[in-house]
Amino acid sequence: MADHASHPAPRIDAHQHFWRYNAADYGWIDDSLSSLRRDFLPDDLEPLLRASGFDGCVAVQARQAHAETQWLLDLADRHPFILGVVGWVDLRAEDPGAEIARFAGRGKLVGIRHVVQAEPDDRFLLRPDFLRGVAALEESGLAYDILIYARHLPAAVEFARRLEGHRLVLDHLAKPDIRGGEVRSWEREIRRLAASPHVMAKLSGLVTEADWRTWTPERLRPCLDVAFDCFGPRRLMIGSDWPVSTVASDYARTMRVVVEYMNGRPAAERDAVLGGNAARFWNIGPAGGRA
Repeated sequence: MADHASHPAPRIDAHQHFWRYNAADYGWIDDSLSSLRRDFLPDDLEPLLRASGFDGCVAVQARQAHAETQWLLDLADRHPFILGVVGWVDLRAEDPGAEIARFAGRGKLVGIRHVVQAEPDDRFLLRPDFLRGVAALEESGLAYDILIYARHLPAAVEFARRLEGHRLVLDHLAKPDIRGGEVRSWEREIRRLAASPHVMAKLSGLVTEADWRTWTPERLRPCLDVAFDCFGPRRLMIGSDWPVSTVASDYARTMRVVVEYMNGRPAAERDAVLGGNAARFWNIGPAGGRA
């Protein structure tokens, strides 16, 4: 196990998932992802997390159902290393406040996510009912995770501008096309999004956007360079995207991409990206949940 004495700030994996697999609920796990067609639970993750020197994680929804949010919160209550949960509620509901109130008092609920990348409307983020729902999160102390593809970035730029001051975090750097090498338009738009200072970003999911069999840290470095240049070390957080990332890499190698990228940087920057920013963004206390 890694020595934790050298980094006083907690090390937090800011993005991972759990599920009990069944085909009906996880239709997105297609044949190309067949290795994910099994259960992935806290007892599977905890030893991997600890062996890589991480103290805890934030579990993110993988199904759009109230039952999913409830299940993740119950897991977090039973497993202290799950420091927070990004769940799902229907943000398009007529009364989004009532949706959020379903989970009132569950302190480990730190944010909400909608699977926007799967919506047929590329400008879904800008729908008035959805904007109203996301705005309601701030009143409840909850942040919002932006899950999109690179083509959705122009809408995300406008989304962030309309929600000035709200806590927003971009998942997986909007999935740049590392495999195809077409990242110029992604870079232009990611820089526009980063110009909104209330938006943070997760350094997660990159190994699965590269070639699963041949990727190297060097292939991912240009995207990390862009992220650090435009967001800076105070607005980035490491995430594994486990177990989705296992189609391309094991947990330790996935996390080493960012950990080793940070080598040589000041200790304060390393502590921030590897956990401090996540704790600050979600206001996670020492025991997990909102402080």
